[in-house]
Amino acid sequence: QAQFVESGGGKVSPGGSLTLSCAGFGSTFSRYGMGWYRQIIPGAQRELVAEVTADGRTYYSDTAKGRFAISRDNAKKTLYIRMDSLRIGDTAVYYCNEVPSSPYDWGQGTQVTVSS
Repeated sequence: QAQFVESGGGKVSPGGSLTLSCAGFGSTFSRYGMGWYRQIIPGAQRELVAEVTADGRTYYSDTAKGRFAISRDNAKKTLYIRMDSLRIGDTAVYYCNEVPSSPYDWGQGTQVTVSS
């Protein structure tokens, strides 16, 4: 069973940037597609914003395209997302998980707040 720990969140002004990290502790990290999800409203369904496949292909939601960049380092079992040109609407708790997500592997997430 994989486990994920997200970090790197914080408060940033509109137009700013953040890079989030996700440490994976499962032995199968490199085998699966991985994604960054976000939950804007507590208790609401998490939205997949970026995905990187096991062979390195990347996909983005329409809202993330052109602003976010996902990457992975399989040797370090770490997933990253670089977020630029942040908007107030990007305020959310960000999580990483496999794609499709495993219901048992959600971590605590990391809060990103975009505010002036």
